[in-house]
Amino acid sequence: MEIDSAPISKCSKEHRKIYEEWFNYADSDSDGRITGNDASKFFGMSNLPRPELKQVWAIADSKRQGFLGFKEFIVAMQLVALAQGGHALTVDVLNSEVELENLKPPVMDGLDELLAKKKRIPKTSEPEVNGSSQSQQSPSAHWFTSTKSANKVSLASVTSIIDGLKKLYVQKLKPLEVTYRFNDFVSPLLGNSDFDAKPMVMLLGQYSTGKTTFIKHLLKSSYPGAHIGPEPTTDRFVVVMNGPDERSIPGNTIAVHADMPFNGLTTFGTAFLSKFECSQMPHPLLEHITFVDTPGVLSGEKQRTQRSYDFTGVTSWFAAKCDLILLLFDPHKLDISDEFKRVISSLRGHDDKIRVVLNKADQIDTQQLMRVYGALMWSLGKVLNTPEVMRVYIGSFNDKPVNEAVTGPIGKELFEREQDDLLSDLKDIPKKACDRRINEFVKRSRAAKIHAYIISHLRKEMPAMMGKAKAQQRLIDNLEDEFGKVQREHHLPAGDFPNVEHFREVLSGYTFDKFEKLKPKMIQAVDDMLGYDIPDLLKSFRNPYD
Repeated sequence: MEIDSAPISKCSKEHRKIYEEWFNYADSDSDGRITGNDASKFFGMSNLPRPELKQVWAIADSKRQGFLGFKEFIVAMQLVALAQGGHALTVDVLNSEVELENLKPPVMDGLDELLAKKKRIPKTSEPEVNGSSQSQQSPSAHWFTSTKSANKVSLASVTSIIDGLKKLYVQKLKPLEVTYRFNDFVSPLLGNSDFDAKPMVMLLGQYSTGKTTFIKHLLKSSYPGAHIGPEPTTDRFVVVMNGPDERSIPGNTIAVHADMPFNGLTTFGTAFLSKFECSQMPHPLLEHITFVDTPGVLSGEKQRTQRSYDFTGVTSWFAAKCDLILLLFDPHKLDISDEFKRVISSLRGHDDKIRVVLNKADQIDTQQLMRVYGALMWSLGKVLNTPEVMRVYIGSFNDKPVNEAVTGPIGKELFEREQDDLLSDLKDIPKKACDRRINEFVKRSRAAKIHAYIISHLRKEMPAMMGKAKAQQRLIDNLEDEFGKVQREHHLPAGDFPNVEHFREVLSGYTFDKFEKLKPKMIQAVDDMLGYDIPDLLKSFRNPYD
């Protein structure tokens, strides 16, 4: 059960040295990334037709980052060699029976002469190829601490889509968020690590529905701090991510770690951070995906024992960061408790990320499974409030073989096919990570714009001198009507407005006449970013052979 986010390049040490030299030559600005312009010049020496070079780039840049790191460059060179040998270029060609380690480097017309010429020129510094574009210090890391340097950077100088988004955020979106206190109402300000974070998958469900076992099943091993049992065992949020060795890091430490995207969790206080930890371990799957294991959602009598932190708020925070949310159900635990209902409601706006998994389905026979499936769909229909039918994967996601005595041969075949479908969903996550970042960034930009309209409208409705307290209370009480006024005045979609109750709750701690008035230039800057800058950025980093 392996998830390959990109073609794995097997390469001998001898060939690796050759590719290192080629990579350093092709990387014109020595930043550890080969952009489309670099590739066009270098790949042209292969004398392959343009359609084949287009396919080479598409397979090598499977994550659609708009550049090739050293690993992806090796993949590209191996694809060029295969194309020169007459092989058809497909995604699976590198995973086929082709002997990649013994595959000779491609023939690059005139490259040897260019390399010899370069060697004759004295070198001031030689960039070190570390084998991964991810482990290099991002050239944009200092933008988030120095606004002056960020404003000097032009869009033409960035070398990836993610770097372009960072620049646009610091220059155009962040000033709007800071001015209208978006971070207090909706989401904390973004940092460098939020853009560079690996894709995340969050597992939600009642206790003992197999969340931790599901992660173990994918990793084919346990992770530090994993506890499994029929009682509520996972009593904390655990982020399972890649690391040099096996260890658990406490929540307070992770929340202040500059290289991890969890700084925003400090707003939930020490009570939560003491129930939060990070499990690190070296694993090939964790190089591409991070898992978030959650405490079992309380049901029945257990709901009377209140949690010491805002559980729904934390899940909502993670939902905004995650690329996929798996809701796990057990055939014997189909009831949706009040807390689970609140948690599912907090996922509003992230419906495209949600997948439902009916786990441990081999514990019941086919007739019972049919009834359980119907009952689950009925329960979900009452909570999700969407006309679309939610995709439900049925299976038994653990290391034990399927119980054929109960399910029969038809059940076994069904579970295997469902498992393959869910795995293909998981396989696509790293490939779609860059698209997801763009999607979330655009969503955030629109939310920040609407937030600015609301805050400035409330400021405008306040009297200049007398009766400020009464006017503020009236606005808070009639907040839904005020949202309607903003919507009509600026022609905004009603579905993009925030939750009225939550907004009212946060507003009660502020004095409205201290809010900023509407600044049209800031709004225009965000509109220009959405209308021109982001499309231009995507155009710059598309396949260079399109």
